[in-house]
Amino acid sequence: MFVLIVGAGRVGSALAQSMLAKGHDVSVLDEDPLSHERLDAGLPGTWEEVGGRFTVGQGIEIEALLEAGIESADVFIASTRGDNTNLVIAQVAQRRFQVDTVIARVMDPARATWFAEQGVRTICPTIEAIGMFEAALGEVA
Repeated sequence: MFVLIVGAGRVGSALAQSMLAKGHDVSVLDEDPLSHERLDAGLPGTWEEVGGRFTVGQGIEIEALLEAGIESADVFIASTRGDNTNLVIAQVAQRRFQVDTVIARVMDPARATWFAEQGVRTICPTIEAIGMFEAALGEVA
């Protein structure tokens, strides 16, 4: 399976390394060339030497997405630090490029819920934290 991840921060890099370790083809797109260091961390060689792909560019630019391989992507993960960016590029992947599985990390619970209703799979750490807190309160009471 070919996975394209936009955003090589802590979340994107961890996802990329995990997917590569499971035998998937993984391409990462990030605007910061230094973010490549996170992909190399803990590997026996460089990201590319172990089979990964890295493209420097803006995730909202079609040319960068094409260079990173979006036309071949089976899975697209938007994991930049910006909710708006993640939601826009997730929709581009879903609607323009018909990527089968599209996931966006969204911090704002209201946006996450609305976009999930539009068919974009969302991961919202805020909603997860609220759920865990409420569950913990239920266990104490």
